[in-house]
Amino acid sequence: MAFPTLPPGSVVPPGAPGIEPRWTSSDKSAVGTAISTASNVWFTASHGILNEIYAPRLDMACVRDFGFMVTADGYFSEEKRDADHSVQAIEDGVPAFRLVNTSRDGRYRITKTVLSDPDREVVLQDLRFEALIGNLSDYRLHALVAPHLVNGGSDNTGWYADFKGRPMLFAEGSGRSLAVAASVPWLARSAGYVGFSDGWQMLSRGESLKEEYRCATAGNIALSGTLDIQANAGRALIAIGFGTQPEEAAFRAVLSLDQGVEAPLKHYRSGWREWQASLLALDEPHDPNQLNRYRVSTGVLATHRDDASGAIIASLSIPWGFSKSDDDLGGYHLVWTRDLVETAGALLAAGAKADARSVLDYLAAIQEADGHWVQNAWLDGRPYWYGIQMDETAFPILLYDMLLRAGAIGASENRYLPIIEAAAAYIVKNGPATQQDRWEEDAGYSPFTLAVEIAGLLAAADAVESAGRLAVAQYLREVADGWNERIEEWTYATDTDLSRSLGIDGYYVRIASATDGSSSLRRDFIPIRNRDAWDEVVEADLLLSPDALALVRFGLRAADDPRIVGTVKAIDSELRRDLPAGPYWYRYNDDGYGERIGGAPFSGSGVGRLWPLLTGERAHYELAAGRRDEAQRLLAALEASASEGGLLPEQIWDSDDVPERELFLGRPSGSAMPLVWAHAEHIKLLRSLRDGAIFDMPPQTFARYVATKPAPAPFAWRPTNKRAQMPAGRTLRIELPEPALVHWSKDGWATCTDTEARDTGCGTHVCDLPTKTLGPGTIIFTIFWTDTQRWEGTDYKIEVG
Repeated sequence: MAFPTLPPGSVVPPGAPGIEPRWTSSDKSAVGTAISTASNVWFTASHGILNEIYAPRLDMACVRDFGFMVTADGYFSEEKRDADHSVQAIEDGVPAFRLVNTSRDGRYRITKTVLSDPDREVVLQDLRFEALIGNLSDYRLHALVAPHLVNGGSDNTGWYADFKGRPMLFAEGSGRSLAVAASVPWLARSAGYVGFSDGWQMLSRGESLKEEYRCATAGNIALSGTLDIQANAGRALIAIGFGTQPEEAAFRAVLSLDQGVEAPLKHYRSGWREWQASLLALDEPHDPNQLNRYRVSTGVLATHRDDASGAIIASLSIPWGFSKSDDDLGGYHLVWTRDLVETAGALLAAGAKADARSVLDYLAAIQEADGHWVQNAWLDGRPYWYGIQMDETAFPILLYDMLLRAGAIGASENRYLPIIEAAAAYIVKNGPATQQDRWEEDAGYSPFTLAVEIAGLLAAADAVESAGRLAVAQYLREVADGWNERIEEWTYATDTDLSRSLGIDGYYVRIASATDGSSSLRRDFIPIRNRDAWDEVVEADLLLSPDALALVRFGLRAADDPRIVGTVKAIDSELRRDLPAGPYWYRYNDDGYGERIGGAPFSGSGVGRLWPLLTGERAHYELAAGRRDEAQRLLAALEASASEGGLLPEQIWDSDDVPERELFLGRPSGSAMPLVWAHAEHIKLLRSLRDGAIFDMPPQTFARYVATKPAPAPFAWRPTNKRAQMPAGRTLRIELPEPALVHWSKDGWATCTDTEARDTGCGTHVCDLPTKTLGPGTIIFTIFWTDTQRWEGTDYKIEVG
């Protein structure tokens, strides 16, 4: 059934291939799926209608939207644009939804219960149409479906035909198909090109659907159908099924339709009830008539999870999707390792140990051969973007450590050790500077990345030590200690105009460039991305971010460390915004990732808006500082940023209301909603407040750098970090990427020594020179690379003392 043979009288719809396709609003009001491995379909809703539907994988969007239009004599109304919407989960923790759309002119109401069939790839809408003015017979109800198979709308083919005598709507593209069936008859059906011959065009002009438009090929197409709403007193069950072939999609739709809605709804409820009952009771006291926000967050996490692989995507949305074309294939329905581990930590915080462990299994399967994880990827591990973010290589080590401590992994399970070793070796060889920070924009030394890397190395040291590899464990700890010692050298700014105006010694910056050797932050300039002026730069010592609080969150610095306290004061001075619901923070000053001035969608440049998840991170800092009441207040602010349905957005609007763009102060902006990472932070904050301690703080760092202080680490010199001075009383470590002999002298080559570098087992080779007892003087050395039998050809000098 590729597409039907057109009968006599059929007409090719005009306007091929249609207008340039666009996605739809990322401002989701609901997301859902069944807890079932048999139902590989996920749905979203916004503005009272179904939006993107994904099948058979979380990274395959197949539908732009699916809504209804209402006509009568001289009357046209679209529920998406012309009705007031409400959304409500059918019960706490069960993401099936009741969407109620009441026309603003008071003429009709459409109520839909939306869920996916737990037994197959079908989304069901149990619909009731009510005539609030006049009689049911006065109105016509029309379905409008915009296929985007797969992740694109520019090359779809749509038609209407019968399957085994049942009238349906069909579409196919990119090797996938969909079929729409209804429990009541279709009075008319049509296929056309969006913007020219689709059903909306006809109906809005007061015309009926043109049934002669039977098939629209290879374009941005839409399917339309008029339902006989009088056949069952305004009630209808509509099924949209998915499959490889049109027949498969139709067959699935028929199976779901014929069983009615009660059986799948019962099965859907029981699956979610069972899963929610297995979690820890972190529920906050709440009015029974109000949302249980904890169960909304746990539902969001599970809805974005692929049961078969353990993968979890960042969001079932495309930021500013209504302005995005087929050029944006991925949106946020991709896997980011950082978001994935943050989410796995939240699952663990909620007590879902098996689900959290499956994330580690997934990460093990998609780890690159050299030990790192790509910036983001499709579910099968294919890279989407290729940037390297060092925190994304360290985070899986921390997940392993958390699972181990939670008892979700046995200490004797050695199958994870090669994964941990490979990741740690990659960090050692390529860190501590990162090609991209956690905001995926700039390279250099980031306090956030440093904190995660150092914590990851210490956790890896514990793992290899438990396997008897004591020398490797010692080396990893020494590297971590050496990097920890230099955090202030790399990222702490003092005696700036801002520090003087605030009366503080200094503060940690957002990021500083990684240069060959030590450099002053004052001579360092950081590019600011996503701004109209692409060559815009800011001095590193003037660039602030809440990222610095990761030094506390990951246990490297005490919450009351004067440098942290001063940084908090600086962050609040530059990045905090107090709204009626509470305080929120920007990612960094001069951020450009957000709507443009006036509210136009982000288009490669804009103005950064407030991020609610940063309020959750700040709450964790306040808890670490012993201010539980303040952390509780910030929890309330985080929750207040959510939508009517409890979904947490990536960003909230920070300016005057722009009603025509649906932008209101303190409410979700157009970026992405829900953001799974924000819901993960919400769950971890609930757990941290219950425990009275930060749930995901690694114990190794706090014990080593806050509770006590380790002995000074060897003073490391690398070809990529040629340090020229070192303090007396330290061992000088020459750290090299391949086997070598170090030819060195401490008396200006009057005498010299050859020392072979030893293999660390982490992809590096080190030579420790006995300089502990050496007073002020100069060490001179050069390198002979043994594998290639060549001299470096350069003498290096390090001044001691």
